[in-house]
Amino acid sequence: MVAVGKKAPNIKLSDANGELVEVSKLKGTTVVVYFYPKDDTSGCTKEAIDFTTHMDDFDASGAVVLGISPDSEKSHKKFADKHGLGVRLLADTEKKAAEAYEVWVEKSMYGRKYMGVERATFLIDKSGKVARIWRKVKVPGHVAEVLAAVKEIGA
Repeated sequence: MVAVGKKAPNIKLSDANGELVEVSKLKGTTVVVYFYPKDDTSGCTKEAIDFTTHMDDFDASGAVVLGISPDSEKSHKKFADKHGLGVRLLADTEKKAAEAYEVWVEKSMYGRKYMGVERATFLIDKSGKVARIWRKVKVPGHVAEVLAAVKEIGA
């Protein structure tokens, strides 16, 4: 179970350029991992743009920001190029990271149940432990809250 104070599950996924990213190799760095449902949808686009807008602040704080969805590398590349995103997007096509972080959940829309990604963010400290968890994220104001938490733990 993912919980504050416990070791963060390792993620080993490719980014939009096909480069492999392994979170455990980022030990010694503060890492923000945010899960989002789908590339180029309204809420997900707003969230990615908001993280991009604040990338200089995250960089200045020494934090790495990783966005993860079940979309492919090709989809991420198209999404990032279309909106000028500066966030590194990772392809979780097999949903292994989403399952490890317990964000691959049953959802419901118009009375129909289906499996999907719950919008959530995890702050991982330099020691590789989960420092903060935000579940069922509402996009407005979220990135500012995450940035404040990054500064609070002293990235």
